[in-house]
Amino acid sequence: MKINASKMATPIEEKVDQNLKTRTGMVMISDGKSKPELARLHLSMEMITIQRQDTTTPAPTPTNATHPPIESRERMVQITRQKVGGLGLSIKGGAEHKLPILISRIYKDQAADATGQLFVGDAIIKVNGEYITACPHDDAVNILRNAGDIVVLTVKHYRAATPFLQKQLSRETPESDNDATCAELKADENWKSVNSSRPVSISSEPENRWIDLVSVPLMMAYVTRYIYGTDKLRPNAFEVRGLNGTTTGIIHCDDLAILSQWLKYITDNVVGLTSLQMKLFNRNFPVGERIEYMGWVNEGVINNHISWQSYKPRFLVLKGTEVMLFDSPPLNVTGLTKANVAYKVYQTMFRVVKESETVDSRQHCFLLQSSGHEPRYLSVETRQELLRIENSWNAAIVTSVIKLGRKTFAVSHHGKTGGLTLDWQAGFSLTEGAEAAIIWQYKFSQLRGSSDDGKSKLKLHFQDHETRTIETKELECHVLQSLLFCMHAFLTAKVASVDPTFLSSIQQA
Repeated sequence: MKINASKMATPIEEKVDQNLKTRTGMVMISDGKSKPELARLHLSMEMITIQRQDTTTPAPTPTNATHPPIESRERMVQITRQKVGGLGLSIKGGAEHKLPILISRIYKDQAADATGQLFVGDAIIKVNGEYITACPHDDAVNILRNAGDIVVLTVKHYRAATPFLQKQLSRETPESDNDATCAELKADENWKSVNSSRPVSISSEPENRWIDLVSVPLMMAYVTRYIYGTDKLRPNAFEVRGLNGTTTGIIHCDDLAILSQWLKYITDNVVGLTSLQMKLFNRNFPVGERIEYMGWVNEGVINNHISWQSYKPRFLVLKGTEVMLFDSPPLNVTGLTKANVAYKVYQTMFRVVKESETVDSRQHCFLLQSSGHEPRYLSVETRQELLRIENSWNAAIVTSVIKLGRKTFAVSHHGKTGGLTLDWQAGFSLTEGAEAAIIWQYKFSQLRGSSDDGKSKLKLHFQDHETRTIETKELECHVLQSLLFCMHAFLTAKVASVDPTFLSSIQQA
């Protein structure tokens, strides 16, 4: 294939490879400082890869898909877990034996067998895009068991191991010892020579091949068009950073339509994989403690040494009654307990910043302010992502308020100490004295307005159901901001709860 180096980007080509859609196209790549160079972008469901062209002698390709592949290239295979039999395969090996994770058995008519693309002797390189090559055997077993209902395996066939493993099947039992099998495999003459063996070429004709320069996993990856740490938008360029610290470098597209396409395809894959991870996390939590949203945002950071605001990537999680910010995404359930910042949703205000109110060139901004804390100024890459966060926030408000049920604040009313209670079912009520006698009570729907002095004094204006007159109640509260934020949360949740469209959207999500 001849490449026209004068054209920076080519139309994106789509193809289905082993039941999985991939996309490729020519772009320009740089480190942000030096002159961009021509490269190919290869996008799969869970990986984005930068490739350069190379000329090599082709390896033979299999002529029959029912037989193990002759060439030892990596393949991606998607399996749908079955209720009975799971993935339908067994594994041997592991890092503790200095062996790859090898498929040692494929059970007839079960999930792995149904793909027609997995074979005894295949080494599992990745599970859902995550490398397991450094995993001990037991860890690999647990990863496969908890990988979800749809599992994508990246595998590579080891011909040297196949005869030994097939011979093992004739005497293997479910309780066979992995340690013993691994020791025998390492002593096998065919396996000893695997590193020195090379695929036999069947043709001397050269072909155009693509060599991977860098691969970035898309699970919870960070995609941005901004110059890192600033509000400066890159013209016709973007970058993808992976959880493992890898980066694509700066990807340049001279054609805005192609740039937009790449961003959409990559972002869609990131969102899809992150949603899958979110569902896996949520298996561990009851309904009221589940995750509503996970994704990257950028937080504006004021630095006294410079005159402008810099930005820091943060990973935002809305879970149960909390909104949390992490420096890096949580990789497991334990990681969710280690947030750098955590606020209660019902005591935090969320507000989308209008375009006329933004402090710099960053777009799609919003504010988070929790009682007793400075507001946090955050931005995302697209309008669609901002809408996702806003919808998730409203859903989290409903969840957190219903779970909370009621909240009481110490107040003063006509010089007497009392308690103002916000109750999801009953509404507002004021109690006084040791017996907590109810002085007055109103439903949320009776509130017609409120005003405060920004310090401690609050006026609530209720409408009497019978007389239709407005009754004003004056209170003092030393944690006024906390009371106002919580009141706003209860009212927002009440409005949402009587909106059939909103409720339907939550149930579908």
